[in-house]
Amino acid sequence: MKISLSKCLTYLLLFLLTGCASPNSYVPDYRYELNAPPSPISVNKDSPALPPEEKVLAEPAGASVDEEQPAKPPVSVDSKTSGDLSAGKKEVQNMLDTALDLCDASQEYWSKGELEEAIDALDEAYSLVLKAETDDNPELFQQKEDLRFTISKRITEIYASRYTAVDGRHDAIPMIMNKYIEDEIKFFQGPARDFFMESYRRSGKYREAMLKTLKEAGLPAELSWLPLIESGFKVRALSTARALGLWQFIPSTGYKFGLTRDTWIDERMDPEKATAAAIEYLKELHNIFGDWSTVLAGYNCGEWAVLRIIQRQQINYLDNFWDLYERLPRETARYVPMFLATLHIMKDPKKYGFEFEEPYKPTLFESVTIEKQVHLEAVAGSLVVSFDSLIDLNPELRQHITPNTPYALKVPYGKGEELLAKLESIPNWAAPEPATRKARKEYVYHKVRRGETLAIIAAKYKSTLPDIAKANRLKQKSIVHAGQTLKIPVKGGAGEKRIALKDELLQGGKYRVKRGDSLYLVAKKFNTDTKTLKRLNALKTAQLYVGQVLKVTR
Repeated sequence: MKISLSKCLTYLLLFLLTGCASPNSYVPDYRYELNAPPSPISVNKDSPALPPEEKVLAEPAGASVDEEQPAKPPVSVDSKTSGDLSAGKKEVQNMLDTALDLCDASQEYWSKGELEEAIDALDEAYSLVLKAETDDNPELFQQKEDLRFTISKRITEIYASRYTAVDGRHDAIPMIMNKYIEDEIKFFQGPARDFFMESYRRSGKYREAMLKTLKEAGLPAELSWLPLIESGFKVRALSTARALGLWQFIPSTGYKFGLTRDTWIDERMDPEKATAAAIEYLKELHNIFGDWSTVLAGYNCGEWAVLRIIQRQQINYLDNFWDLYERLPRETARYVPMFLATLHIMKDPKKYGFEFEEPYKPTLFESVTIEKQVHLEAVAGSLVVSFDSLIDLNPELRQHITPNTPYALKVPYGKGEELLAKLESIPNWAAPEPATRKARKEYVYHKVRRGETLAIIAAKYKSTLPDIAKANRLKQKSIVHAGQTLKIPVKGGAGEKRIALKDELLQGGKYRVKRGDSLYLVAKKFNTDTKTLKRLNALKTAQLYVGQVLKVTR
């Protein structure tokens, strides 16, 4: 449904003609407050709606939170009066309850910036209120009048937020001055002076395009300075909260506003796309809060964090930002004054002791859509341009490789046609073959038995005589003696035997039986046979038990 001012006026006219309740009319205490937005469960810029159990009981409709209200007993829909309603009266009660639910739904739509849906819900609620005939029941009549007043008030508030001027005028964001802003100006003049000066120089690469996009969207031009305090105009700036890019989007919020993030690209680092996403987010926040100072607080810490603070304090969220200042997190509380301090300095740099160097110029480029994966280094070599220049033009490429989908590659101005002509000769990027890990030598330890020689031992372990001799600093013709321990090099994987012997062999060449062991498995583990184990341990059967200690070597 299209939102129109005439519809708003129609509702208000109906409100006046049908005898709406006075601002101090009583609201039964079973109601939820309709003017308070849902409380958040996260401060991270996109959170689900408040669970129902956290909603706040209402103040009387239209009343200030500081006003004394006439004491009246609460009326419950489950009371005896409600229980005695006739079938017709119960139907009216159901209609009013449904209208109340629609008002709640409208509130949620509004808080999300979905104004058309919010008005549609109020339209349906108002239709139900008009159909409800309550003349002979005071309780239902009062509910109906309260709902009528609430709906009218809600429509007024929605249109107040919708039609707050957002026309891109230079003075669209009020240039106020207070002690908080003065403190941030001093901060930029002192400890953060170098940061401020360098950020200004970097801004030259991006602000011209930002100003054009902001103007087309009807947003204040001053917002083009927001990246200065967000990222210092560093396209790869990464915060401890994993916010990335000029506009510092966290992954989930970036995804919400259409920024792709995968193995190959992260569009939070794309100045053009990130600016478009930031504009959509700022417009959504403006639909919720209505004034730019509160919008900026919401941009910094998340709209739900601001809404939660507003609800806890029971402050109308169309009020001035400075009513919330002391209640905001410290970082967010400083964020808005820092931005306003930036605007003051940029408006009159000399007044605040700044003499800026010439800002960097935007890089002129052309875009060429390519459909194969190429490495920027290969492209740079083909076009005889610097590798770094291509990285700067395509900062969203996480690995300096174009994705395996069509991609608009930016190249220095005048190089577009050359790239098209040479594209076939530029090699396709291919993932390198996994490096074959050189098999490292592993070792097992062998106690020489009577009659064994180095050659016999080498054959037993599928090793070589030279390797065994080298590992033990022996000559290949050396004679080994029974009881002598040798280090036997084996192929990768066989070293597990060494670990087993080291970790499992007890003092005196003994082994403690574990769950799952059998005489055969133990014999195999220690390179012997069951007959030998039986003889060494005087076993009559092959049955073992957990914890039994066996002698496994002579």
